[in-house]
Amino acid sequence: MSTITTPFGFSSTAAEVAAGIDLTGRRAIVTGGASGIGVETARTLADRGAEVVLAVRDMAAGERVAKDIATTTGNQAVHTAPLDLTDPASVSAFVAAWQGPLHILVNNAGVMACPERHTRQGWEWQFATNHLGHFALATGLHGALAAGGAARVVSVSSSGHQRSPVVFDDIDFTFRPYDPWLAYAQSKTANVLFAVEATRRWAADGITANALMPGAIRTNLQRHIGDGGGRVRPDQMKSVEQGAATSVLLATSPLLDGVGGRYFADCDEAEVVDRPTGNLRGVARYAVDADNARRLWTVSEALLADAG
Repeated sequence: MSTITTPFGFSSTAAEVAAGIDLTGRRAIVTGGASGIGVETARTLADRGAEVVLAVRDMAAGERVAKDIATTTGNQAVHTAPLDLTDPASVSAFVAAWQGPLHILVNNAGVMACPERHTRQGWEWQFATNHLGHFALATGLHGALAAGGAARVVSVSSSGHQRSPVVFDDIDFTFRPYDPWLAYAQSKTANVLFAVEATRRWAADGITANALMPGAIRTNLQRHIGDGGGRVRPDQMKSVEQGAATSVLLATSPLLDGVGGRYFADCDEAEVVDRPTGNLRGVARYAVDADNARRLWTVSEALLADAG
């Protein structure tokens, strides 16, 4: 299995990687599409002709962004829909309201290093938001993705996944002292493992899923960590337009036709590593391990089933 490389890199923008690609007739969902790289991801998909739904918690913010995207791209098929990833009922309602095929699902929304908090079901907040909610959304929309033909799921992860595997015996920090970075890390590992197992299960339906590290971008995602919390050098920082590039590449590029279950950074497939790296690019071996991916899928299904 050859490693995927592209003509794009660290400095490429979302508009550059999507240049010349026609998405007319394609339908896309971008979670967290009202802020950060979600805005630029949605804007680029709309600019290339896709119908785009911003799945957001803050509908007022979503409507403002949708209007701006429609104005700047000339594409009026930009909509908003309510989605709270920590609430299974909200995810179920979103899925039930969706009609017709779906071609692109960008699981972009997320929280980072937030104070200890649990959902009504007892799930740790970052795992619930970053992984479980997106898992429920994607599995709920499986039929729509299969109907889309050659559909793609994009799972926005982070180099932060290198700080921790999914700790299956204590996902919710019931026994461990809560650590916001370890909680974030295991949720981002889960994002990669989801892409691995979704591709294995769904490739026969024409659905592929890939995960990515968008890069270090100053957005609302960092609101809990302060100015020094990112530990990123200035030369490693990206603009929002650059940060959305790898997401858009995985969602649109013909170079990724039929490719799934992989992790990308700076628009290229990342090297599998056995120790943490300092360049934000590598993917931990445990995050692409097929057995871990199957186990996470089973655990996720059980958690959601118990939630009713």
